[in-house]
Amino acid sequence: MKAAEQPFYFMTASYVTCVSDIKVTNLAGLRDGLKGCTDASIFYHTFQSLGRHHFLTEGFSNDFAQWVLASCNQAELAEELAALDIREYLRLPDLRADLCRLVDEFCTAYPGRAAQEAFEPFYFCEGMEVTVPLGVAARTLQDFRGGLEQLSRSSLHYHFISSRLRLQLRTNDFSYWFDTGLGLAELARNVNRIDIYTNTLESAKEKLLALVDEALAS
Repeated sequence: MKAAEQPFYFMTASYVTCVSDIKVTNLAGLRDGLKGCTDASIFYHTFQSLGRHHFLTEGFSNDFAQWVLASCNQAELAEELAALDIREYLRLPDLRADLCRLVDEFCTAYPGRAAQEAFEPFYFCEGMEVTVPLGVAARTLQDFRGGLEQLSRSSLHYHFISSRLRLQLRTNDFSYWFDTGLGLAELARNVNRIDIYTNTLESAKEKLLALVDEALAS
């Protein structure tokens, strides 16, 4: 069994929500805010919002779409924003551009609605990450499986979802190590295909374990 030169260090993380100075009270303001906010804010309100809204039975996991529906009562635009599939984006500027385009087109077509005051304002936020090593490292795939089995939801979120901002959305920490550390390119691709949009963190972990077990058995 191959051992990686650089071990995989399991981490956990907490996130402190930082509210920016961008506050919007209508759709025209949202359009301007999307253009001026940071990449970290775009990531917070799309990718990171998956964890916060995961248990909603109604509404959207995308913060922008949720606010447009709940506070602006514009279901059509909300559905268009929610329909952007974040799995298809490799760069945050591309996601920002599409968000801006949809809101701008709506504001241009319906200037009256764009200026209408929202029930509640929208505050652009970022998630400030505080990481803590778990003291667990893996050099082999078998070691990795043992660490993964004990991994908490917050740790899984850090390595599987939040990592996409650090790695420019192209992959996750697990796949990156499988490929570069162990030379397991196929496992890396299969893990990266786990749908973070439709899976819970628990079901994503189960699928990840199954893929690792399959690789170990081959």
